[in-house]
Amino acid sequence: MSSWNRPMFVFACACAVLAVVATAGLLIDDRVLGGAPIWAKPLKFAISGVVYGATWSWLCGLIDRRERVVRRVSAVIVGLLSLELVVIVGQVLRGRRSHFNLETPFDTVLYQIMAASIAVVWCGTLVLTVLVFRSDIQDRPLRLAVGLGAVISLVGIGVGALMTIPTGDQIAAANAGQGFHSMGAHTVGAPDGGPGLPLLGWSTTGGDLRIPHFVGMHALQAVLLWHALLARTRWPEPVRSRLVRIGAAGFTGLLALLTWQAYRGQPLTDPDGWTLLAFGALVAGLVFAGNRATRQPADSPLLATVSR
Repeated sequence: MSSWNRPMFVFACACAVLAVVATAGLLIDDRVLGGAPIWAKPLKFAISGVVYGATWSWLCGLIDRRERVVRRVSAVIVGLLSLELVVIVGQVLRGRRSHFNLETPFDTVLYQIMAASIAVVWCGTLVLTVLVFRSDIQDRPLRLAVGLGAVISLVGIGVGALMTIPTGDQIAAANAGQGFHSMGAHTVGAPDGGPGLPLLGWSTTGGDLRIPHFVGMHALQAVLLWHALLARTRWPEPVRSRLVRIGAAGFTGLLALLTWQAYRGQPLTDPDGWTLLAFGALVAGLVFAGNRATRQPADSPLLATVSR
């Protein structure tokens, strides 16, 4: 196995510095943009960048093939993510929105650059996911955690594309000859910029697609943490493999549930009976599956098949 991936590690460190700068911005800059402190978005993206960069710096070290491809793909990903952060911070300094902003030709170009960048980053992450999953990782539960977590994360990143779809009001304005000044929105059933959770900004009056986007995007870290907890138990490898699969399935169900809730225009903080029923069914299913997995003999045909 090779060492940690340098570009990803440097990116994580740079994002940590940006997080400090953004935190200082929150303390000394009282400007508000879109109903939230103007430096909240750089802080959230910087923290996310630290997590993403540190995780993939380590995972790239597990890849035992196509070293040149890994080096080039990781460099492209880091370059494009850095460009996105430059645009976000630059727009903050200008007092302008970075996402969905088509108010001026310059704002439009910046938004299009960000959209194209994240599409390439998604493809690059997919390449790294395939390479790390095909690598010779002796710990089978870890191999499952890496592969399944990375796939769920790719789905979570893809949920972000749902926010770029024009809203009904935006389409109506364009049909009326007013053009597109914004394209897409975070919130469903309420305007962007309304009341939201502190710092996170997630809407408390409507559905918010940023929630499943965030949860899904960091599924890789969650499943790896689940694997780390299982590694501290005395369960044999086949049982832990089964539990990793169950954990990944549960996280996938949670991602689907949060997306469904957001699309119904329902705030995370005010779930209705159907949402609570679906969540309860998900938890019950996980408890049942987990109980079966831990009670099944380690040498049973079922677990032997799962661990392969």
